[in-house]
Amino acid sequence: MTRAVLGIIGGSGLYHLPNLANPRWEKVASPWGEPSDEILFAEVDGLPVRFLPRHGRGHPHSPTGIDYRANIDALKRTGVTDLVSVSACGSLREDLPPGMFVLVDQFIDRTFAREKSFFGNGLVAHVSVADPVSPALADEVEKALRSEGLAYRRGGTYLVMEGPQFSTRAESNLYRSWGCDVIGMTNMPEAKLAREAEICYATLAMVTDYDCWHEEHAHVDVPAVLAVMKTNTEHAQRMLGRLAAQFPREHIPCPIGSDRALEAAIITAPDLRDPALAAKLDAVAGRVLGA
Repeated sequence: MTRAVLGIIGGSGLYHLPNLANPRWEKVASPWGEPSDEILFAEVDGLPVRFLPRHGRGHPHSPTGIDYRANIDALKRTGVTDLVSVSACGSLREDLPPGMFVLVDQFIDRTFAREKSFFGNGLVAHVSVADPVSPALADEVEKALRSEGLAYRRGGTYLVMEGPQFSTRAESNLYRSWGCDVIGMTNMPEAKLAREAEICYATLAMVTDYDCWHEEHAHVDVPAVLAVMKTNTEHAQRMLGRLAAQFPREHIPCPIGSDRALEAAIITAPDLRDPALAAKLDAVAGRVLGA
């Protein structure tokens, strides 16, 4: 068995985690660029925990400006086996009001200005993201939500837009017609990259507003969002503390193969692989490239 290392990416409003043992912030270098911030190394009852604020402490990074490859690579280098992404989002459904948590299981990627893969010319890989969320990890998050008595829904589709502007009303209604449940700006390409890095991934979306489709909420009001976000963050911190306390100390093999996603994905012949790109992939794909 492999020892579990729980990774947590904190979205808007979630810049630190309280009540952790032996906390220390460390800079983790990545050949892919500069991660959003240092990574917080800590423990909960012997479980190693790694925390990265997605936008950086103080929120200096916009959704488009985040180096998602550097973030995922850096977390992989710290040994993360299971990664929970906590993200503020807008609701596209009447029955998902502000304050609700949604355990997302699908994504629609509408971003266009971001690097979306660790692979490319010289070392090509095609990784399936048909099921981007690891169900076993989502089960653990759901247990923690229930234990803390928080309102949530299991399952939903997260529409990821480029930003940084919020939607037009026409866009918001279009996404509703597609059957999307929540909308945000950050979980793609993050989920795709976690899959390439063979890290089990789950998203907990924290609803802050109704986007702009709702006739009683004509536009997204930032002060109102921040007020909801404060309460959501307090609830998320409680839930994450519970998650870490209850989390299995040995990594549970992913039932859909998230932790083995590269086994049949690399297509470039070994003698044609770009050695410079292969060297950058030492953390992400070293398990299969070494073989």
